[in-house]
Amino acid sequence: MDRLWAPWRGVYIGKDHGSGCIFCEKLNAAVEKDRENYVLYRGEKVFVILNIYPYNNGHLLVAPRRHVGDIEDLDAGEMQELFSVTQRMVKLMRSAFNPDGFNVGVNLGKIAGAGIPGHFHIHIVPRWGGDTNFMPVLGDVRVISEALEVTYNKLKEAMDRE
Repeated sequence: MDRLWAPWRGVYIGKDHGSGCIFCEKLNAAVEKDRENYVLYRGEKVFVILNIYPYNNGHLLVAPRRHVGDIEDLDAGEMQELFSVTQRMVKLMRSAFNPDGFNVGVNLGKIAGAGIPGHFHIHIVPRWGGDTNFMPVLGDVRVISEALEVTYNKLKEAMDRE
């Protein structure tokens, strides 16, 4: 049997996740905890958070501040700010990481792959040539080469340069 050691996952596995919304929990925490909670940006109607189980380095989530689960329930101001901030984050990641491209998308509903189906969010995943290799294909393992703290700091520094 092959083993892939990931001791940092113990924090997640051993935690009581309750039934609350992780987005709302992080957003409602004190602003002073934004770095600890990986909240990168707070806007009037939306906020940006790092995905703590990313598909790739720099995987961001853009979500409305209001707890709303479906695209049909977003108001015009939320939709406008969601896409304006998504555009800003793509530009920010180009500056911070220089990726070759991006996957930007939404999973609506659990069957569509939404890990948090009760709170609408947009995924922004930076992509580089060669970032897919045999590990996810043959080993069903994804390799993330940078700690979340490092990614967060790079993005914050890029925001400061804007």
